[in-house]
Amino acid sequence: MSEVVVVVGSGSIGQAIARRVSAGKTVLLADLQPENAESAAKVLGDAGYDARITSVDITSRASVEALVATATCLGDVTGLIQAAGVSPSQAPIEAVLKVDLYGTALLLEEFGKVIAKGGAGVVISSQSGHRMGPLTVDQNRQLATTPVEALLDLPFLQPGEVQDTLHAYQLSKRANGLRVQAEAVLWGRRGARINAISPGIVITPLANDELKGPRGGGYRKMIESSIAGRAATPDEIANVAALLMGPDGAFITGSDVLVDGGTTAVHWFGQEG
Repeated sequence: MSEVVVVVGSGSIGQAIARRVSAGKTVLLADLQPENAESAAKVLGDAGYDARITSVDITSRASVEALVATATCLGDVTGLIQAAGVSPSQAPIEAVLKVDLYGTALLLEEFGKVIAKGGAGVVISSQSGHRMGPLTVDQNRQLATTPVEALLDLPFLQPGEVQDTLHAYQLSKRANGLRVQAEAVLWGRRGARINAISPGIVITPLANDELKGPRGGGYRKMIESSIAGRAATPDEIANVAALLMGPDGAFITGSDVLVDGGTTAVHWFGQEG
């Protein structure tokens, strides 16, 4: 059977990773907007990849289950790239939590049931999860291990507890890293690995929305004050993903790799001395 790499969210980062890890495999591009998947499939197809498309709403269990069924019909699922999400300027609090927190947890759970031996996955999280203050030990464990359908019922995720869309985003991205760590144990029982990448600002259409939005000034300040002094490209994130998903990363699982040009270091320690 063919090996299948599932790309959820067919934007710039998902495509860049797929190009590095999908040669000789079937690439299944899944997106909420079918036209996005179609556009990505044309680019990959013109470059020699076997690209297929489908639609998915990661906030719907039935939709994610259908995606898993489609993928397994194509072959053995040896890769998952979760690059779907919404930013704080794109959606209200409830939607940020539903897509970025619940949706990612749902994908990890469902693909963890079918991932092939030797397979690997990567979740595109965010530096935002590293910029929020510490949670309690109990809150960390709850985000990591609460059954998916009960996640959004956690007390500290309720209206009035989440301050704004940025806070919702930070909580979601913190949860991504914790969820990956917990799921790594379950994926490991199938002989597979799962990791997260927390990028800084990467120039994509989503980042351009943020740069033009109400938080644009803050984004520009982060770029200018970072150690690298610039934003990243999707290819730079894909380089890390290729390591995590490939044979050279065989000893890496349950990790959240911060790839932010030193932005978080400056955030926490830039005023020292």
